[in-house]
Amino acid sequence: MARTVTPQKKILNTALSWTLAIIIFFPIFWILVLSFKTEGDAIRTPIEVLTSTWTLESYSIVQERSDYLKHFTNSIIIALGSTVLGIIIGVPAAWSMAFVPSKRTRGILMWMLSTKMLPAVGVLYPIYLIFIELGILDSRTGLVVILMLMNLPIIIWMLYTYFREIPAEILEAARMDGASLTSEILYVLTPMAVPGIASTLLLNIILAWNEAFWTLNLTAAKAAPLTAFIASYSSPEGLFFAKLSAASVMAITPILIMGWFSQKQLVRGLTFGAVK
Repeated sequence: MARTVTPQKKILNTALSWTLAIIIFFPIFWILVLSFKTEGDAIRTPIEVLTSTWTLESYSIVQERSDYLKHFTNSIIIALGSTVLGIIIGVPAAWSMAFVPSKRTRGILMWMLSTKMLPAVGVLYPIYLIFIELGILDSRTGLVVILMLMNLPIIIWMLYTYFREIPAEILEAARMDGASLTSEILYVLTPMAVPGIASTLLLNIILAWNEAFWTLNLTAAKAAPLTAFIASYSSPEGLFFAKLSAASVMAITPILIMGWFSQKQLVRGLTFGAVK
């Protein structure tokens, strides 16, 4: 029997939804406001900040002081590279666990997930030494590898969930028709799991783009992405709020635009298989 939603409950749900949306959006809104203020105005009371003069001074200074295009290019290469490499490794791994499971499959999945609970600082020193020995410290290659490894458990878990919803009989029919293992994955499994793969790809691009711990500790100048670009406006003398806000807006705008235009695909993939 369907539940009846009263008008009062609809109003309450709407009010709660708007309240939550405003709470989530407010930090972005405030960063945007501060980015159009001078340093002196940025540290005033909220009312004084809103009523003070709006200016592009902070953006101009940030553009003159930093090579935004270089950091932006590094972010794109690192985010896309780590995600694509993770998908290439994750698809076969998830396929084997979904369609050729063993008695240890569940344990392996739980172990992979448990690695995400490990504090990153706990493995920073050995990874730092390994990167020095391999000659990939402060390089795009090093960041692509480390971010791929950090996000690989999420990639495999998401793909495993999507693949479990695909009937195994379809793959068995492909084998009976003479499809090789590679053909089975590329031409049968992958097209059927496009929504799940797309949402996994999008989510991991966002995670790699926003990653700060590894990018700040394993880069200096050559491979520094936009997270390092933002951090450069924090100094021992203090925070430059207006410039920091301007740099933050410049860093998050590309990923916000991508998320906005791909939100339908992302939601569709994240809910793929949720209703049977």
